[in-house]
Amino acid sequence: MNPRCLSLLLFFLANFANAQTLQFAQLGDFKLESGEVIRDCRIGYRTFGTLNSNQSNAVLFPTWALGTTEQLIGNIGSNKLVDSTKYFVIAVDALANGVSSSPSNSQLQPRMKFPKITIRDMVNTQHELLTKTLHLNHVRAVMGISMGGMQTFQWIVSYPDFMDKAIPIVGSPRPTPYDLVFIRAQLRAITNDPDWNNGNYTNNPARVAEAEFFALILTTPDEYNHHMTRERFAEELDKARNTLGFDSNDKIRQLQAIMALDISTSFGGSMERAAAAVKAKLLVISAVKDRAVNPVPALDFARLLHAQTLVLESDCGHLSPGCESQVVNQLVGDFLGQ
Repeated sequence: MNPRCLSLLLFFLANFANAQTLQFAQLGDFKLESGEVIRDCRIGYRTFGTLNSNQSNAVLFPTWALGTTEQLIGNIGSNKLVDSTKYFVIAVDALANGVSSSPSNSQLQPRMKFPKITIRDMVNTQHELLTKTLHLNHVRAVMGISMGGMQTFQWIVSYPDFMDKAIPIVGSPRPTPYDLVFIRAQLRAITNDPDWNNGNYTNNPARVAEAEFFALILTTPDEYNHHMTRERFAEELDKARNTLGFDSNDKIRQLQAIMALDISTSFGGSMERAAAAVKAKLLVISAVKDRAVNPVPALDFARLLHAQTLVLESDCGHLSPGCESQVVNQLVGDFLGQ
C-alpha cells in the first residue's frame, strides 16, 4: 500500500476508535509571538464524526475562555450547533485552559512562570495540530463561541487560505475599551486578593468576586433579576467562596491574551486591510445586549466584508446563542451546507 494511503488509513482508524475521547498533540517546545517558548507544549482535542474521503468536511471548533472540549460536547451532534453526522468536528482546547499546556499543569513552567500568550499563539498551536498531527491542510470551517469566536477572527487573517467558511459567535476581532475595563477589573480582583501570593496560592483567590463579575456581564440586568431574588442573591454568590472554579493563573493568561487581541496588528492597525486579506465566507453572530463582548467590532468587520450576520436580541446577553439555540443552530447548519 502507498505509504500516504497507509498513513491516512491509520489516521481514520485511530480517530474512529477515539472519537470524542480526549487526545493530545505533542508540539514540543513551541515558540510564541513574543519569542518566549512553551516547553513541552501539548494541545488537547476531541474528534466527532467521520472525515470524508476527500477531507472536505472538517470543522475546527476551539473553546471559549476557560472552557474545555468536554464542555463543547453538548454543542456537537445531530440538531446541535454543528452536526457531527455531516461534519468531522475537531474540538480543540485553547492554550491555558487547564487541559492544553497551562500555568496549572505545566511541569517545567508552572504558575506565573508560564509565559504570556496571545490569541494568535492559540491559533498557531491549532494550525500545528491540524497540519502535523491530523495531516489536514484545509478545513470546511472554523467556528467558535466567545473567545472561540476571537480565535476564529484570528484564524481568517492568519491563515486565510485554510478554511472555506468561518463562524465567529459572540466573539470580537478586538475588544473595546469597555471590554478591557471588565477584563482589567477581573485581573485586579485576583492579584489584589490577599490569597494571591504572586500566583503561589493554596486556594484560588477572588472566588466571590469572580461570581459577581459573571453575574454582571454574562446576561443582562433584566435577565438576572428575572431569575434571582433579593433573598437569594447573596447566598448564591457566597457559594462561590467554597467552589473550586477556574484556576486563577490560567484565567490570568487567557484574559491577558484577550486584552492583547487585535487582528489588525499585522496590517498596520487597519481593519480594512485585515478584511481585504480574508478569503473565507463569513457568518458573524452577535448579541445586541452582550455585556461581556461588545458586538460592535464584529459587526463592523462583517460590514467591511459584506458578510452575513445574525444579531440576537435576547435579554440573555452573552449567553444568547444558547437561549436562542434553535435559530442559531438552524442558521449555522444552513450556512455550513451552502
